[in-house]
Amino acid sequence: MTQNNPVSRSDINAAAARISGHVHVTPVMRSNAFGLPLQFKFEHTQITGSFKARGAFNSLLTADVPPAGIVAASGGNHGAAVACAAKTLGYDANIFVPEFAGPAKIDVIRQAGATLHVVAGAYADAAAAAKAHQVTTGALDIHPYNAPATLAGQGTCFQEWDAQGLDADTIIIAIGGGGLIGGAMAWFKDRKIIGVESETTNAMHAALQNGPETDVEVSGICANALGAKRIGRLAYDLAKDRDLQTLLLPDAAIANAQKMLWQNLRQLVEPAGAAALAAITSGAYVPAKGEKVAILLCGANPTPIPI
Repeated sequence: MTQNNPVSRSDINAAAARISGHVHVTPVMRSNAFGLPLQFKFEHTQITGSFKARGAFNSLLTADVPPAGIVAASGGNHGAAVACAAKTLGYDANIFVPEFAGPAKIDVIRQAGATLHVVAGAYADAAAAAKAHQVTTGALDIHPYNAPATLAGQGTCFQEWDAQGLDADTIIIAIGGGGLIGGAMAWFKDRKIIGVESETTNAMHAALQNGPETDVEVSGICANALGAKRIGRLAYDLAKDRDLQTLLLPDAAIANAQKMLWQNLRQLVEPAGAAALAAITSGAYVPAKGEKVAILLCGANPTPIPI
């Protein structure tokens, strides 16, 4: 494998076989509820409420876990997934999250039985605390997005969707640190992929404009899910290689798509989970005549919202 192809289709197929039985096969839907025919995958119905369980299980099942167990830093969903995978596989886990992770995600982590550390400040502060724990104890750090095992695990979502009859020309996916869209780019060689970020969680867009070492300031309604300060290098290399198109959307457009998902499909997602749909509902992406479009709904651990 080259640097720009850190994960192959065979890696993803192997990951799918490895994690089978530990994660859900999530449902798909076709609907005209938003004014045009769309194909959806409901990955927000995955174990712990996000696609992250795929990468977490694949990472733990391919790792040599030390006696000190597992450590992870997370905005919420990754921590919940790692906590669940660790408990299922019989490992101790320490999860570090920032205060803004939100009660829904914090509750999922607690329910999974991990030792939870809520850290003052932003994700970077939680990551620093997790690193200190790793150095002190020798625990295995499970990175939320920039690792081949993570990308291969997230790629199983798209392998699964293909097997469920996906026939879209274009797939729209939210971008945080790059694990999910990295898995999509590793699996799909010929389909068009559109990445969506909020204006204030825009690590991929900034990196494609200014280079892979670019850091961004994170804020807004997607901060606890799409709020990577810097894009993962693996996903960046894949995006650069295929000239990935990214869209930046205001928080208001994403919040409106979140509300519309509930009103039209009775699907309750967090803001980041609705970001891909917001590309369509806001008019930021207008499909060509006859273009078949698919939307991935990726996370379902929202702070309670008015509907």
